[in-house]
Amino acid sequence: MTAPSPFQNKIKIYSDGADKASMLEMAKNPLIQGLTTNPSLMKKAGINDYKSFCLDILSHIKDKPLSFEVFTDSIPEMAKQALEIKTWGNNVYVKIPIMNSEGQSTIELVRELTQKGVKLNVTAIFTMEQIVETVMALKGGAPSIVSVFSGRIADSGRDPMPTMIAASELCQTVDKNIELLWASTREVYNIVQAELSGCHIITVPPDIIKKVSGFNKSLHQLSLETVKTFKSDAETAGFKL
Repeated sequence: MTAPSPFQNKIKIYSDGADKASMLEMAKNPLIQGLTTNPSLMKKAGINDYKSFCLDILSHIKDKPLSFEVFTDSIPEMAKQALEIKTWGNNVYVKIPIMNSEGQSTIELVRELTQKGVKLNVTAIFTMEQIVETVMALKGGAPSIVSVFSGRIADSGRDPMPTMIAASELCQTVDKNIELLWASTREVYNIVQAELSGCHIITVPPDIIKKVSGFNKSLHQLSLETVKTFKSDAETAGFKL
């Protein structure tokens, strides 16, 4: 007999996307405790009016955290955008990338904004050095999130688990208001990995969220369901020898 999944349902699952219908559907799902988006997802969804889209979503989703990202290379302009986005709702977290596209660090801006009471989601983090400087900049400030792109770390052929375990211990030691987030989820098992590493949050695309029900199924049942699918598809296709 195979062992059950080690998933304990302790980690917070956030839906990651920019399709309005999907976001509203996910917001109604009791499994989902927050939502995030970013400029790339919004572009893919065909959104061309950033502020109108965000305000529209916020008019529907008022009881769960929502993260919206700044979209400029200018550090002073990032500050202006962040302060405006903050005013859109009490459930809003402002996403600030760890650097701009020219490689200029945003750490001083992060430190300034968190002390002004802006709830931040510092994003596009990959290295332990970036994690440490981010956590220290957020220390003593507003509630905040440190988003580490674990899936993209894994895409580079590196194991993200040691980094995430160390990051989790750091966040818990430095400031209980700082939450660690596992970003760029690639598969359902990443949810288990994120929980085991001590992450507070994981962002998950809706198509992967819909697979979470498999945690409660035995591997025998999954095997049977797979064979039934093969049989049904073969019959539907009318295959003959």
